[in-house]
Amino acid sequence: MHKKVLVIGTTPDYIQWIRLSCPDRALFITDPAIRHKAQEEYPALCEEILTPLSDPNQVFEALIRHLDKWPQTIDSIFCFDCESMELTAFIAGQLNLDYVSRQAIQNCRDKYVSKQIWQHHEIRCPKISPINCVADAITFFKTTSSGCVLKPITGSGSELVFQCTSVAGCRSAFKIIQKGLKKRLWNPLFQRSSSKEILMLAEERIVGTEYSCDFIVENNKIHVIRLAKKITSPFRPFGTILGYILPAILPQVIDKNDFFQILLKSSSTLGIKRGLCMVDFIISENQIVLIELTPRPGGDCLPHLLKASTNLDILKLSLDFAQNYPLDLNNTQGYSPYVGIRLHAGQSGVLRKIDSCHLLEDKRVKNIHLSKNPGHKIKLPPDDYDSWNLGHIIIEPLGNKFPESQAITISKKIEIYIDQDSSEAS
Repeated sequence: MHKKVLVIGTTPDYIQWIRLSCPDRALFITDPAIRHKAQEEYPALCEEILTPLSDPNQVFEALIRHLDKWPQTIDSIFCFDCESMELTAFIAGQLNLDYVSRQAIQNCRDKYVSKQIWQHHEIRCPKISPINCVADAITFFKTTSSGCVLKPITGSGSELVFQCTSVAGCRSAFKIIQKGLKKRLWNPLFQRSSSKEILMLAEERIVGTEYSCDFIVENNKIHVIRLAKKITSPFRPFGTILGYILPAILPQVIDKNDFFQILLKSSSTLGIKRGLCMVDFIISENQIVLIELTPRPGGDCLPHLLKASTNLDILKLSLDFAQNYPLDLNNTQGYSPYVGIRLHAGQSGVLRKIDSCHLLEDKRVKNIHLSKNPGHKIKLPPDDYDSWNLGHIIIEPLGNKFPESQAITISKKIEIYIDQDSSEAS
């Protein structure tokens, strides 16, 4: 009988990637609504189970029916998406498979709980406060020296995350988040099983350089897979990542062993004993300040960036990790920097054309990945945080000098044509 990794709730582009790099190795459980909107080809019937992901028992029953029909057995399980990790933990429990516990996942996904745990264990992270009204936000804001950040308790990336540098800013951000959360009541990314009595979270604003790191924690040891520096822009909505530089080098004042100990302590206190994790942090005043940690690898353009720069396939590595296969991580250090630049629409409307011919003339451009086709409707944040993301470019700068500036300059050669949406205009 064929042994497979069960991959739950993953997007069709990842499914296509895994089917090509690891043929016939995974069984996917996908929401029909996600599959229906996909541009990628359908997997074979034996490769994918289409069922709504909202009811764990219904998902498990669909899995059992599939395994009764096809000669397959599940020996491991993995999840790439935050909103499906609790479901994955439930299925893992039903099948007695190794996976991060449901409690640990709740600790990670709940930004209020995770920081309470870290603060209790003296792990540096922003000061926090639960927020249920504008007055709560203003009161907390007045206790900070550099302002605060208002954000949902769950969610990911920059969605509904706002920087507040004034009382008026607190009022505005609170109203936008409150309205946005009402629109997302049934969005799985914003569902929560803890801190239900809290509307949103306020965090102390931390000023510094932002980083993202994938690492493995196992047998009380840490192995860093990749460390990337985030590229931010003051001209984009707060929290929007313009791109990444890989590899990143930590400042000399940050001791490598201390960094590993922070990764170990921060993951173990959340309840992760074995996992492939992603952590976001800021180096501020020569100290590491943790922002978020979750038991999955980083997304965005990072898998493509890692593949281009080191030939390491993080999706395949995730399946190897789930199945306890030997991991080859020898080529993830000491290479010249590559840069991934995300493409964002500058206005709302209908995408007419993306002209990348001038980009292709530049030998530093290694890959162009466009995720939206002509006719795609674009809305800008805070109305929509996905539709304005049009893809990314992978660039190998010449030499090690100013890789960020080189990449940003190159990315400006792409031409994006957007027509005003006539339905909105009227």
